[in-house]
Amino acid sequence: MPAPASAGHPEGVSNDEFRAAMSRLAAGVVLVTAREMPLDPDDPSSPQGEEAGMTATAFLSVSLDPPLVLVSLRNGSRMDDLLDEQPLWAVSVLAENQRQIAGRFAMKGRISDRLLFESVPHVRGEISGAPLITGALATLECRTERRVTAGDHTLVIGRVLAAELPTTDGEPLTYFKGKYRQLG
Repeated sequence: MPAPASAGHPEGVSNDEFRAAMSRLAAGVVLVTAREMPLDPDDPSSPQGEEAGMTATAFLSVSLDPPLVLVSLRNGSRMDDLLDEQPLWAVSVLAENQRQIAGRFAMKGRISDRLLFESVPHVRGEISGAPLITGALATLECRTERRVTAGDHTLVIGRVLAAELPTTDGEPLTYFKGKYRQLG
């Protein structure tokens, strides 16, 4: 039985039908992070900007030569606004035991990112200055190459400047049918 139609579009499926169909696509879970620019970039003693993080499942490899990745950000979200100003950002590929981290950075109306990062083990990327989550399966530091508006999202294509495999143990955290899952 098809999902009930809600917000219809002149052509195509309803929002609910589209959501239901796409929930059947398993996706890896990443934490996209960035650090705001300093208040005064010309003054080294100026306060540094705060760190920001966002859970994403719309993340993929685009190209090997050059190494490019893509993340989809909701238009007007804090991360979309931040990456419009800050070209350097990072991605941590979350392990199955990092479900709590994914959930915390996906919550609407959550406490400040600064407080969330205080309780999440991380290091600062040497290139991006963005938080890299300790225990992640892989971490990437990126520089925005291009931004493409696509409906109510912005596709941010980033050149990978550094890639690390901090841990070789563990399985990926996945997202399927609206819930975080484990493989197997």
